[in-house]
Amino acid sequence: MVQCQRAPPTRLSSSVDPRRPLSQAWCPAVRPAIIWMEKVITMHWQQPIPKSYLQMPSQELFARIARRKEQLGRKLVILGHHYQQDDVIQFADFIGDSFALSRQAAGLSDAQYVIFCGVHFMAESADVLTAPHQQVILPDLGAGCSMADMAALDDVEDAFAALEQANSADPDFRLVPITYVNSSAAVKSFVGQHGGAVCTSSNCEKILSWALDGQKPGAPPHTKIIFFPDQHLGRNTGWKMGFSLESMVLWDYRKPAGGLSEQQLRDATFILWKGHCSVHQLFRPEHVEQARQRLPGVKVLVHPECSWEVVRKADLVGSTEFIRQQVAAAAPGDKWAIGTEVHMVNRLARQHPEQTIIVLSECQCLCTTMYRIDPAHLLWVLDHLVAGEVVNQIKVDPFDAYWSRVSLQRMLDITAGRPLQEPPQPPPEHTTTAVALPALV
Repeated sequence: MVQCQRAPPTRLSSSVDPRRPLSQAWCPAVRPAIIWMEKVITMHWQQPIPKSYLQMPSQELFARIARRKEQLGRKLVILGHHYQQDDVIQFADFIGDSFALSRQAAGLSDAQYVIFCGVHFMAESADVLTAPHQQVILPDLGAGCSMADMAALDDVEDAFAALEQANSADPDFRLVPITYVNSSAAVKSFVGQHGGAVCTSSNCEKILSWALDGQKPGAPPHTKIIFFPDQHLGRNTGWKMGFSLESMVLWDYRKPAGGLSEQQLRDATFILWKGHCSVHQLFRPEHVEQARQRLPGVKVLVHPECSWEVVRKADLVGSTEFIRQQVAAAAPGDKWAIGTEVHMVNRLARQHPEQTIIVLSECQCLCTTMYRIDPAHLLWVLDHLVAGEVVNQIKVDPFDAYWSRVSLQRMLDITAGRPLQEPPQPPPEHTTTAVALPALV
């Protein structure tokens, strides 16, 4: 049994100080993973904000944020991801997952300023999808994503080239890159240039089926999918589609040739990137067993970023929106142990007091980088906007923005069952000015 210090139940959204080393804030069972995450994540540099913001009492912070929102009016929209802390989410105009929020912002043409209370790749996606006059802001540039950072563009390029080389003797060889939406704009751009598509946790099966183009489990693997950055979503979806674990290999970007032989690359259908979500990685099979023991009759509901072993033991598996919908539709008295980020689980528990809702693990499974977005940083960027200055703007290179939109549009077309649209015009060169692109449909 995993022994982990239980967090005080009323302090789950404020028990970690985002301005001190994350590894100091955790129980012993979790601390090694947090130390690893601190080393691997690419932190965008955030200049310290004035101490007056950090020392301001909460109620004063909240009152000032509300005043700034009122002053900016329709020029401002604040987006809040499901995993965001409650002290910030209370000011969000829209709450949802990363892609839904980005599309929401794109439809609000009156909003000049889009503040994304999420992490860096989410703000990039919002910049890709919004109009040129809209400026996307991330309150703390240090709010990154360890999963997205595990798939760097140069590593992706190396892996793609190695796969092409290993399969060069196969005249029917096709290699289709698929990236989870939790990835950088540079990786989405690469995927767009090489005929691939983006996926989300809710449409991954449709995207993989499109990429395989009718190739069935057990058939010669002429068509191959390289899937990044989350190995677990790829493995869980491939397994659900009937493919064996033997048809999947794991590309370790830290090893030469991914740690695989050319024969392995020829035999595999799925080449899964060795990446993972630092939150969902913490859920383990024994947590499922422990939840069933302490709460008889509980239904275990987990995100597909959890490991294959956890997913196999769960009752239901689905995206953040799927999780929200399942709980919303449940009957009074239903019991849930949910394997996803703790702020979302606790919010669901407060919204549905007629049900029993707990986090699958007693350890604090929260997105620590997203937690860096706090009311102090939110007020700081709002104060600058009222003063006529934009800070922490996230701007994607026009070339990468163009090809990211291509890969995202392919996803939307595939999901809707439409013919794929051709890119609307020749792409811009790197570092040139942005081009006008049609809205994604």
